[in-house]
Amino acid sequence: MEVHRLEREFHYNGVKLPDTSPAMIPEQVRDTYVHLYPEIATAAIEGPETVTGRLVYKFVRAIGAKG
Repeated sequence: MEVHRLEREFHYNGVKLPDTSPAMIPEQVRDTYVHLYPEIATAAIEGPETVTGRLVYKFVRAIGAKG
C-alpha cells in the first residue's frame, strides 16, 4: 500500500494562496497572511474539499455590519 499526501491549496476572495508550510494547521496558515490581508484575521475556514487531487480550504469573511 502506498500513501500519498495531498497538496493543500488556500483561497481567499478569489485569490489562490500558496501553502506556507504543510506542517502548519490551516489557522496558522491564515495567520501568516494577515499582514497581506488584514481582514482575513477573523475569516472562517471552510473545507477541506478535494478538488483535482488537492485539498482546498477557503477563508471566508463573515458578512455583516459593524456595531
